[in-house]
Amino acid sequence: MVRGGSGRWARVVFGVASVMILAGCAGAASPGPTVTATPLPLPTLDPGQVARGRQIYLQNCASCHGQNAEGAPNWQQPDARGNLPPPPHDDRGHTWRHSDAQLAAIIRDGMRDPFNKTPELTMPPFKGRLSDEEIAAVIEYFKSLWSPEHRRFQEEQNQRERSQRPGTPAPGGAQ
Repeated sequence: MVRGGSGRWARVVFGVASVMILAGCAGAASPGPTVTATPLPLPTLDPGQVARGRQIYLQNCASCHGQNAEGAPNWQQPDARGNLPPPPHDDRGHTWRHSDAQLAAIIRDGMRDPFNKTPELTMPPFKGRLSDEEIAAVIEYFKSLWSPEHRRFQEEQNQRERSQRPGTPAPGGAQ
């Protein structure tokens, strides 16, 4: 009988200790004063550059990525060879997750998606076919397809990359 009583006592002590620990953790986890970061201002898109980028896109990219940058049908499903089809460049895709420099490198040098099963480049290189200025115009066109939230995320990627590489110019040549 004493044994059953001490087991009950141990459960009570354990229960009280657990509640105290959880209460302490909850208190520590509760936020103090909320500090809200000022959202990064979005650079203004140049309508002329967007229009130029769309024309270059239509001539060089639309055959794979779609006339309206909608991507290939079933772009998230590997094809018969195990390769992922061309993604969309609007909000549904992942283009907005990459910095301008990363996007320029992919367009210029091509790329092989690491998830693909074959060794070939997933996207062909456009080095020698498109100038740096034309690539920048295509990227400006992509940005016109993104929501403000996605544009802000992408601009944060640009800022992060520039801060890691001092001397890297911002769009338009400003630093």
